[in-house]
Amino acid sequence: MTRPVAPGDIAAPVLSERLTAAFGAMLVALGPVSMALYTPAMPTLVAAFGTTMGAVKATLTLYFAGFALAQLVCGPLSDAYGRRPVLIGFLALYVAASVGATLAPTVEVLMAMRLVQGVGAATGVAISRAIVRDGFTGPRSARIMNTIGIWLALGPALSPSIGGLLLAVADWHAVFVAMIVYGAVLLALIAWKLPETNAAPDPARIRPAGLVRAYGTLLRDRRFMVPSTVIGLTVGGLYALGTMLPFVLIDRVGLSPTAFGAGMLFQSGSFILGGIATKLLMRRVDAGRLVTPGVLLCALGGVLLSASLFLAAPSFLGVMGPVAVFAFALAMIMPSLTTMALAPFPTIAGAAAALMGFLQMGGGFAGSGVAALTGDAVVALATVVPTMTVAALVVHLAAGRSRVD
Repeated sequence: MTRPVAPGDIAAPVLSERLTAAFGAMLVALGPVSMALYTPAMPTLVAAFGTTMGAVKATLTLYFAGFALAQLVCGPLSDAYGRRPVLIGFLALYVAASVGATLAPTVEVLMAMRLVQGVGAATGVAISRAIVRDGFTGPRSARIMNTIGIWLALGPALSPSIGGLLLAVADWHAVFVAMIVYGAVLLALIAWKLPETNAAPDPARIRPAGLVRAYGTLLRDRRFMVPSTVIGLTVGGLYALGTMLPFVLIDRVGLSPTAFGAGMLFQSGSFILGGIATKLLMRRVDAGRLVTPGVLLCALGGVLLSASLFLAAPSFLGVMGPVAVFAFALAMIMPSLTTMALAPFPTIAGAAAALMGFLQMGGGFAGSGVAALTGDAVVALATVVPTMTVAALVVHLAAGRSRVD
């Protein structure tokens, strides 16, 4: 049950902060986990299917494409028909595609299944944030987003290690079996325990005119576009990073898939530390005041990564040290920027969360695409991610000067 909505207010939340954070973390982690669990297996798949590295990279690129584009549909669908039924439908699609990937006889079938997996997983990012916006704004929303971020990091942190261990004791099929289990458990929890949080679903919002109006409103409003662009460049850089690191750390540095999985804890551990530090800092200062130093630190991590790779041979610390700085900074900026972008749009929260997610995954898709065209994984890593982080800093600082002017 919800109380009447007063002007400038939101309905009383149907979920507590703790449950909202728990469901949000499980949902938003689905996409990154499905990517991170898979990356250690990518070199193995080349031999397993008797194909090329380019074809295996394409399976990840198609996953990005499905993930990014589907968000533009599932977010508005949840505004129109409710969060819960859309989550159930898309999660069922994800589980079915994971089964298809497990049984894939050729790399072409695997490509198709990864595309559909991306479509199914897209609902996690888009709707988890809409669920937060349905019940919370301001400092409470920032706290929930921060908690989601901390727990989100655990999934991608453990996934490469789990993927490496699975490859050590079984073949590549085990990686997709793990995805089936995750998706099926999450689907059961949503169907069993998640109440509907969208208090006023409206089918008109999914009609073409409604979609155009909603996305047009968001694209024209700098309150949405500035924080979303900064997040799109930085989080997109993190996603693009995931497509390059296996080929630098495994092929060039010489780590085994298991060692690579363990080494990725360096990145995610830094993100978790950044989330904890941010949680403590938010007790004393407003989350918005952490954005500028956080974006500066992101850009510093990118510049250090570029300098390390251009000035010396690739090494684990030379790569993962700057990546750790970058990951720590991301945890500082995500809660506030996400809250800032969604807060002004309560009636189209699904569309706003979807477009934000699209910009993030679109950034990852563009970054990974440019990296693939580069041809040299080291050169790509030294240029693509640093460029994205510096661009995010330019957008943030330019927006700040515009507000002053």
